[in-house]
Amino acid sequence: MVIKTLKKIKQMDRAEFKRRLYADDPTFRFVVACVGGFLLIGLLWIFYQSLCYVSTDDAFVEGHVAPISPKVSAQVIRVPVKDNQEVKTGDLLVELDVSDYRVQHDMAKADLMAAEAEAQKAHADEVRYKKLNDQDEVSKQQLDMAVLRTEVADAKVAAAKARLEQTGLEVSYTKITAPISGHVTRKSVELGALVQTGQPLMAIVSDEKWVVANFKETQLRDMHSGQKVKIKVDTYPGKTFHGHVDSIQRGTGARFSLLPPENATGNFVKVVQRIPVKIVFDEKPEKKYPLGLGMSVVPEVKVH
Repeated sequence: MVIKTLKKIKQMDRAEFKRRLYADDPTFRFVVACVGGFLLIGLLWIFYQSLCYVSTDDAFVEGHVAPISPKVSAQVIRVPVKDNQEVKTGDLLVELDVSDYRVQHDMAKADLMAAEAEAQKAHADEVRYKKLNDQDEVSKQQLDMAVLRTEVADAKVAAAKARLEQTGLEVSYTKITAPISGHVTRKSVELGALVQTGQPLMAIVSDEKWVVANFKETQLRDMHSGQKVKIKVDTYPGKTFHGHVDSIQRGTGARFSLLPPENATGNFVKVVQRIPVKIVFDEKPEKKYPLGLGMSVVPEVKVH
């Protein structure tokens, strides 16, 4: 009955609507009153939202991205991870051929042993020359030369130890592990490839995510850290995440762009600037709602 009355109202012109409104038709008046009530409630709700909340659609999911690059040049002999695979801190990502660096490490060990033997002999000679000098059997110059040889031998030992430590590090660098927990992205390394120092192999996107929302400067009047935020992600309609304002950047986005606008000109036009606001999640999002960097978000900050 009510639906039929609404359809009739839609088809009426103004004169017919007035005639029916003032006529003795309780159903028609009830429908009109309900529609008016709903419109009034809607307007009041919109007014309430505008007073208590500020929102923007210029917001995106952000997070830490750890680039993975080798510290030594070698051939890849093992890649145990796949694209988008979840990894933990310390998990093996890439293994390089260690043969050359193992040989250099063994040579450094041998050099250290030779340097220590030479230093031991030099110390023994220095002790002997000191005794002979006390008995006036060698000159002061010969004693000084013995002391100098001892210092040179000690310096060689220190250099050999440093070289051994360096080669040990190079051996350890052939196993590249995950610096943070997260998911593998932009994987570009393949088995058998010869990689160079600093070459990008992949990246790890951390599990820690937050939102960067670019609010208009006029919306920040009552915004401060700690305020509650409702976060809606375009990928998951109907799902609302909860968070809070973490911090507000001390500068507009344009100020830190590659080419900041030059306002000291004669054709200046005032434009409302946008300021990035960092919003963090109160709880870690569920695994069935994975968040990717760059996802579009609509945050609503409760300012009153």
